[in-house]
Amino acid sequence: MKTSWRSASMVVGAAAILALTTACGQESGTSSVGSQNVGATAPAGGGYGSVGTSTSAGTGVSASPSNGYGADGQQGAASQNSPAGQLAVTQNAELGKVLTDSAGLTLYRFDEDTAEPPKSNCEGDCAKAWPPVSADDASAGAGIDKSLLGEVTRADGTKQLTIAGWPAYRYAKDTKAGDIAGQGVGGKWFALAPTGKKATLASLPGLSVRKDPKLGDIVVDKNGMTVYRFIKDQAWPKVISNCTGSCLEKWPAVAPVEPGDTKGIEKKGLMGFTRPDGVKQMTVDCWPAYTFSGDTKPGDTNGQGVGGTWYVMAPSGKPIGAPKK
Repeated sequence: MKTSWRSASMVVGAAAILALTTACGQESGTSSVGSQNVGATAPAGGGYGSVGTSTSAGTGVSASPSNGYGADGQQGAASQNSPAGQLAVTQNAELGKVLTDSAGLTLYRFDEDTAEPPKSNCEGDCAKAWPPVSADDASAGAGIDKSLLGEVTRADGTKQLTIAGWPAYRYAKDTKAGDIAGQGVGGKWFALAPTGKKATLASLPGLSVRKDPKLGDIVVDKNGMTVYRFIKDQAWPKVISNCTGSCLEKWPAVAPVEPGDTKGIEKKGLMGFTRPDGVKQMTVDCWPAYTFSGDTKPGDTNGQGVGGTWYVMAPSGKPIGAPKK
């Protein structure tokens, strides 16, 4: 009987270990306090992509004497503040149908604004980086429902164009027709679709795979933004994220998605966990997943190799290009 009891105990113990391993150690991750290699600073002014700043790995953000409007700042400023004219629908290879002004410049919306009622929350330096589109002289071109065009009175008394209630902006770093440099900036700015909705890669699942010309198959989130791994994190025997506080501002946690809402990602260790700070985060092969505030549009991989600790995540969860231990 003792032998049977011991055997049963061993079976139960093995099953418990297997369950623990399968579940990435525990649902609620813990964080060990230690050195963090953040490697870059977050976009200034709440992530609106302010003009006249440059980000370099490990050095932070420094002011630039340039106004950030492109090679010829005065021409850029003039085009950004010119009347919208007849709006048009432009087919973008990455985003599908995008709303543009008469000069072909992309129009954007801001997640911190509201559409019901229309209200702009982009003022001061934000409005320099994202010039509001004047409602004067704006008209609907082919493929645009004119009933969706409206206006909102800004704090300075000017009238700003709205699309389905959403205030419309240009981006100061878009210097020519077809540019979409503002797409996804700070995770809050998105090109406008003709309907007023975000012109995002809506067809993408929560996590999927994109083939990068230099890095090969990499993981991207629902907005097409590159996903990264921090090599100071831990996956076994329990999930631990060592990116906390200011680090998490620079490297936002990827929110959990259902395994069925992924494509091309290995299912092993594919789950969400709750961090000690209460933030819920996705894991791939039990490794916490992040995006990078220094990536401003789909396809950017500016976080690759930052600080020698941040690397693009492969569909298997491995860090692409990380030195082998």
